[in-house]
Formats: sequence, structure tokens, C-alpha cells
Amino acid sequence: MSHQERPRLWPLTGLLAASLVAPALVPAGGATGIQPGGAVQGRIRLAGPAPPNPIIRMGADPACGVAYAGTRPTHDFVVKNAEGGLANVFVEVLGSFPGTPVPKTPMVLDQQGCVFRPRVIGVRAGQVLEVRNGDRTMHNLHSLSVKGNSFNASQVVGRPPFAVTMTHEEKMFRIKCDVHTWMNVYVAVLDHPYFTITGSDGSFVIGGVPAGRQVVQVWHELYGPLTATVDVPSGGATTVDFSYTGSEKAAPPPLPVVESGSA
Repeated sequence: MSHQERPRLWPLTGLLAASLVAPALVPAGGATGIQPGGAVQGRIRLAGPAPPNPIIRMGADPACGVAYAGTRPTHDFVVKNAEGGLANVFVEVLGSFPGTPVPKTPMVLDQQGCVFRPRVIGVRAGQVLEVRNGDRTMHNLHSLSVKGNSFNASQVVGRPPFAVTMTHEEKMFRIKCDVHTWMNVYVAVLDHPYFTITGSDGSFVIGGVPAGRQVVQVWHELYGPLTATVDVPSGGATTVDFSYTGSEKAAPPPLPVVESGSA
């Protein structure tokens, strides 16, 4: 059995379930209140043509196809708008920073139409991840963490959400559904709040970043990381844009090692 501490996993019931709601949208991943420093903002673009997203074949579970009303769902590997803006890109400021409070509001991961929503998430170490099932079918959530953020839990129809505390800094690992093999979400767990995910137009804002020279890294599930150095002004904002050519390749996330004798 692994010596690493495993995250705590429990169902959300009664008042606890009712009190945990979707987190409010804030400029930084988990930043709360007024933060000293400045903002890092920008846009991430795909300069080349977006590859076609393959169709998801859901025929094995008729309950999955109901949500699409005759349309054909796709794997949204690359989501690019008309101006080239690239969605679902994880953005973070690299480095070690003074401690900040961990949000008490959970990060919500939902399952709708037999896909994870959102596709990429960022969570603070020590923050609760609340997993919901909006489908009329069973899912089995399986975290492929290599640093102790592991869980494996079934979610049957009609059961309340479950919650798991992310305990160790780690990026980017996958959570998959063992029932529906096409379902994947990428997760980053960080010990600071200076991260976010790009919107549908590829834009991002991270507020409260400590002033001074900082390194910003972006990551896309197909194209991998890009990095830039910026100077963050106190009380102001700095803009940094990134552009993928489309020829970049992301390294696959590591898979957890099953130790001898472990379940």
C-alpha cells in the first residue's frame, strides 16, 4: 500500500450538500479578497488551423446520447474561436509565493451529456473538489494522480455529489470515467492562487500577482506548455500573449504506479 496520504472522500448530504455551491468567477484561481501586487492578462491563440475534433461514439450507453437531440458530440480537444482564441488553456504564474487562504468554496466538476464540464480545472491544495452527476446514468470517477490526489468512486443516478480534498500539489493529471472511456478532465493542484483557465475567446486575467519579474506558463492538452517572463507592476497590469503554431506536442501525463500488494 502506498505511503502517500490519500485525499479524503465523502458523500455530500443534507445541509453540507446544500451549502456547497459552484464557485464564483474570480480573476485568479482561488484568490479571494483584495490581493497586493498587479494583474497578468493576455490572450492565447492558435495560429494554425484547428484540427477537426473527432466524433464521440456513445452508442454503448443510450442515456448519454439523449442530451444531444440528434446532434453528434465531439471530443473538444481544440476549441478555437474565429479570431484564433484558444479555450481550455491552463495559465499559471510559476514560483513559490507567500501563503494565502485556501478557498472554502469547492471547485465543482460536473458530468453532463456524458462529458466532464469544465474540461480543464485548477484547484488549490487543501481545497475541496465537488463532483456532480447531471446524467441519467452511472459514472465511475477514477483519478490518475501520481502524488496522492487519488480516488476511485462510483456515482449512481440520484445520489448526491461527493467531495474529495485535493491534498498535494500536482499538474496536470487526468480524472477519467471507467464506464465511459471517452470521458477525461485535466486537473492542476497548486499551493498558490495565481492561475486560471482561458475563456472561449482565449483570454485570461490573473489578479493579485506579487509585483516584480514573474514567469508565466500556459498549457494545452494537445500542444503542451509555452513560457514567458513578464514584469508585474504594483497596482497595474501587464499583458502577455501566447501563440501556438499547432505543431507543438504535449507530453502525456504520467500514470500512477500500482505497488506490489496494493489494491
